[in-house]
Amino acid sequence: MDMELASLRANYIKGGLAERDLHKDPIEQFRRWFKQAQEAQIDEPNAMTLATASADAIPSARMVLLKGIDERGFVFYTNYESQKGEELEENPHAALVFYWADLERQVRISGTVSKVSREETEAYFATRPKSSQLSAWASEQSTVLPSRKTLEEQVTALEQWYEGQEISAPPYWGGYRVSPEIIEFWQGRPNRLHDRLVYTKTDEGKWEIERLAP
Repeated sequence: MDMELASLRANYIKGGLAERDLHKDPIEQFRRWFKQAQEAQIDEPNAMTLATASADAIPSARMVLLKGIDERGFVFYTNYESQKGEELEENPHAALVFYWADLERQVRISGTVSKVSREETEAYFATRPKSSQLSAWASEQSTVLPSRKTLEEQVTALEQWYEGQEISAPPYWGGYRVSPEIIEFWQGRPNRLHDRLVYTKTDEGKWEIERLAP
């Protein structure tokens, strides 16, 4: 055992989470916590772990940014031909994790995944800085690059090609929506007796709330 790692621990003391504190709708509850994370000036409060799995159940995870939320679910954007895109094509289920250490809070979400409409993708793409728009065209995400220079030269060529023009989203780039079936809110508590309250969607489309042992 690595004794240095074994000794790393924190005692969570910033608050608790009771059933009476929860909104009946987990999306609204998430909005409340997200607003508090913004007010606490947490760096990139919309950063989330996205976990996917291939058709033969080999998992992978990475950090992405939440770019939309409504009653339908949680939206992020990426290259559809990336590893995550290929896995979501094979297995349209995913898990998300938000961790706001300064608030001693975590939110776990799992559900089914679908592509957003092309109209939604184009509307979001239009809000991106031009440099980010060009990057979406330049990067064949998850493919092998011979060098950094190759990527930079591709960006330079695209800058010249699109000079003075509006840029639309690449056909292989767009949004995904995770439609939640389970959402868990975790609040750190002293002595590892954390609060875990989980919403589960029923077959009738309603949400049930239960407390889980920490």
